[in-house]
Amino acid sequence: MARHPTINVYSNHHSISKSQSHTLPSSSTLCSTSIQDFIFIFMERRKQRVCSLVFMVLLIIIPCLCLLILLSLSLPEIAPEEKSINGLYRKVMAGTGRKRAVSSEVSLGMLGEMMVSMLPSDLAFTVFVPSEAALESILKLRTSESLTKEKINNTYALLSRVMAFSAVPQHLPSASLPFNGEISFDSVSGFRLHVWRSLDKTLLVNNVNSERVDLSKDEIIVHVISGVLMDVEFEQSLE
Repeated sequence: MARHPTINVYSNHHSISKSQSHTLPSSSTLCSTSIQDFIFIFMERRKQRVCSLVFMVLLIIIPCLCLLILLSLSLPEIAPEEKSINGLYRKVMAGTGRKRAVSSEVSLGMLGEMMVSMLPSDLAFTVFVPSEAALESILKLRTSESLTKEKINNTYALLSRVMAFSAVPQHLPSASLPFNGEISFDSVSGFRLHVWRSLDKTLLVNNVNSERVDLSKDEIIVHVISGVLMDVEFEQSLE
């Protein structure tokens, strides 16, 4: 009779162990759960990285698109009344807040036209173009001879040098220049130009008198002068 409790205790412990073995997950189940967790964490992190990448791309693309849209939009341009036609130049007159055009049109000649055509017509320039007589007497350039096939390259080279001495990258209508008060500008080549306006409304640039002033072609203002602007080195090369 004393042995029965021992047997009962063993029996109960064994039954408890069996019940616990049924409740504990197996190693394969644990492994499967850990893999699923790893995959879930990996996918979440990948989504976060993709979202960050997309955000960075949008952060770059959207400002660029806005900038392109702003650049593509341009203010409406007001076509000037004194725009040249077929190489003809119209005189620019100072008016009340805008320019008035004189009906008469003048030509610079083929050599003067070649010189002005070297400048971009849509940018603000003022150029002091030698008259045909000045080109002939100083540079020995004549339209009938200097534009032949044999001489046109040399003519173009000479005029391009003169243009660099004579062109200023800004608008200089005669009305903007002071009376008897010298004002200095740098030409395209860096050559210094000293300009003033006399009481008879003619211009003097480096002591060279103007013959016609305030002619315009697109965005270029042209003053025709009675001489050729050049530095000492270029002048010596002509001798």
